[in-house]
Amino acid sequence: MAKNTHEKRMHDNSADTVVVLDFETTGLSPRQGDRAIEIGAVRIEQGEVTGHFQQLMNPGFRINGFIENFTGITNKMLQKAPPCDEVMHQFANFIGDHNLVAHNASFDRSFLDAELSLINRQYSGSFACTLLLARRLYQHAPNHKLGTLVKFKNIPNDGVFHRALADSQVTSKLWLMMLEDINDQHQLPTLSFPQMLRLSKTPKASVHKFLASCK
Repeated sequence: MAKNTHEKRMHDNSADTVVVLDFETTGLSPRQGDRAIEIGAVRIEQGEVTGHFQQLMNPGFRINGFIENFTGITNKMLQKAPPCDEVMHQFANFIGDHNLVAHNASFDRSFLDAELSLINRQYSGSFACTLLLARRLYQHAPNHKLGTLVKFKNIPNDGVFHRALADSQVTSKLWLMMLEDINDQHQLPTLSFPQMLRLSKTPKASVHKFLASCK
């Protein structure tokens, strides 16, 4: 039993087994009263997509015109959506004990933490940021916005951005491409999730040295 538990822990810490998520929200900060209005996520296990999650959620108040235009999510759509607490219970179950990935993860993490705290739920995984990783792996990109990286790396997409499932799907492709590029360019097998976290905080000038130390 102990061996199986140890193997499961090692499996969970593999960088090719994660949940990639994206929130659409009423604003920039839950500390200012903003709420989530949509969550999208892709579950990846051993490099293969094994599940999706997408749901609008009613924050309990009307959203402004800027957010409607930016996301394409209207107040009429949200009136018919389930409340945030119901959706977030479902999403917490979807996450399970997986590690998490997002683009500009500090934003998504702040809303995930805020929404889960309101329903007394938690998650046990760690959070990695594809924006921080892209700044280290793709230093010659024009910038590191998600849309720019999609073009820079020729990532297949349907041209839809600022909807949660579409953004999480593109981010999941970017994450897997990063793992593939590390493998191809540095002759490394799939890194562990903790190694990817350390890479995201490594000074740009030291990226090659860090990756060499992972062999």
